[in-house]
Amino acid sequence: MHPVKNKFKQKYIFVSGGVISGIGKGITTASIALLLKSSGYSVSPIKFENYLNIDAGTINPIEHGDPFLCEDGTESDMDIGTYEKFLNEDMERVNFVTMGQIYKTVIDRERRFEYNGEDVEAIPHITNEIISRIMAAGKKQKADIVIIELGGTAGEYQNLFYYEASRIMTLKNPGDVIHVHVSYVPTPGHLGEPKTKPTQLSVRTLNSMGIQPDFVIARSQKPLDQRRKDRLALFCNLNTEDVIDNPDLQSVYEVPLILQKQNLDKKIMKKLGLEEREIKFSNWIELIEKIKSKKIFKAEVVIVGKYFGTGDYQLRDSYAALFDAIDHAAWELNIEVKMRWIDSQKLEKEGAEKLIGKPDGIIVPIGWGIRGAEGMIQAASYAREKKIPYLGLCYGMQLSAVAFARDVLKWSDANTTENDSNTTHPVIHIIPQQIEFMEKRAYGGTMRLGAWDAVVRENSMAFSIYSKYKGMINVEKKIISERHRHRYEFNNKYTKNFEDKGFIISARSEEENLAEIIELSLNDHPFYMGTQGHPEYKSRPLNPHPIFMAFLDACKKG
Repeated sequence: MHPVKNKFKQKYIFVSGGVISGIGKGITTASIALLLKSSGYSVSPIKFENYLNIDAGTINPIEHGDPFLCEDGTESDMDIGTYEKFLNEDMERVNFVTMGQIYKTVIDRERRFEYNGEDVEAIPHITNEIISRIMAAGKKQKADIVIIELGGTAGEYQNLFYYEASRIMTLKNPGDVIHVHVSYVPTPGHLGEPKTKPTQLSVRTLNSMGIQPDFVIARSQKPLDQRRKDRLALFCNLNTEDVIDNPDLQSVYEVPLILQKQNLDKKIMKKLGLEEREIKFSNWIELIEKIKSKKIFKAEVVIVGKYFGTGDYQLRDSYAALFDAIDHAAWELNIEVKMRWIDSQKLEKEGAEKLIGKPDGIIVPIGWGIRGAEGMIQAASYAREKKIPYLGLCYGMQLSAVAFARDVLKWSDANTTENDSNTTHPVIHIIPQQIEFMEKRAYGGTMRLGAWDAVVRENSMAFSIYSKYKGMINVEKKIISERHRHRYEFNNKYTKNFEDKGFIISARSEEENLAEIIELSLNDHPFYMGTQGHPEYKSRPLNPHPIFMAFLDACKKG
């Protein structure tokens, strides 16, 4: 669908969250964007983060989830990935803003005397920079509607300036700005009924900042009854029809349908003075039918990683893009996938035989540093020896090469120089151009980032996969493109040693001739592949990634 030509002033929708973090602002933002896009409007979603990091690249994934990697190399928040998956569009640098970026820009300008000796203050200079980025994103992406997701929760001091920018924009652009507040309505077990007071207090916090929400999206375990909606409307100064129900669902991809059934799309258009249009998203309805359909096949996939734990709890968000990519392929192939997580440090102590057992597939995902690396190497060896389908992603690809060197080439001390700088067989080594940066401890933004082209061997498993599953390859030139986020590479001086023993390098980067995909012959193994790039970041629910499709196809059983 092609967006209609913009014949009106740009419109703005702010999305904030209340009561608890992780409430679903990103899903709500993406769902509203999908509804409006499916109605023929062009949209530009932006995530504003509270932290002072310039981007998400240096943040431990246990702290803030899996950083999402964009096509242009931007290391962003997971919500940017949500936008891509719902809209089936590439996001870019303008779609992701941190408070660190804002402060740095303002301070750098002050140092260059660009404020002409003014007393530089949070208001208006910080808020002006926030507003200018909103405007710039809308202009660059030629959006009819810019949807601004405010990080954090209403009432935190870290995001105060974002809310002030929202207030200022509402004041200066009457009729062109609305505010959607996503809040939690808990049902305490000892009471057995939903309690609206937390949301009332959250909206009161907004009111104290000069903001009256136009809609409250009520997140809850079950659908709210009319009594609870009426109370929220009364105490939040809303019409009852502007209290939108959003209960827990089987899949987050159902949220747009739930919102659309309550006519949120048309209500938004009306409040913004836009022409009401009928929505067209039959492909999304078909997706939900696939997700909910009874599955023909089953598969158990073990994921051996190092970022699962936080205190006494296990985190899905540390590998969010990976889990999503598995889901996308599973729905398309009609497979019920049982995912089992194994901490690689625990595997080091207890062994692969005991912890891994006999799954239908093994994945070793992204990682950094020595902690738990030996467990990941064990997993790569175990999958190869037991003929269990294996997929190594980035670090998982590198460590599968280390495992091969130790097991097959008999180089017992083979390693990556990331973990052992004194190894006599550095089969994985640092990108030469990055050595100077590393010596200066300049970690942020120094990796091979974003989309890189690679040439695939024509008779390889990789070529067959990319050609078979919905393309993603220039067949004539044999070129694919994947997103990258790493510093270390396969050491090309060992290429002949590896290939003489059946280790196939099936794709190399077009510019630097670096190893991009490795595999074992189908004559030797049912499926064994590692990719230096990150196919999980390019997978979308309507377009699952070929590599995950092929991996699960090898894992499935009736």
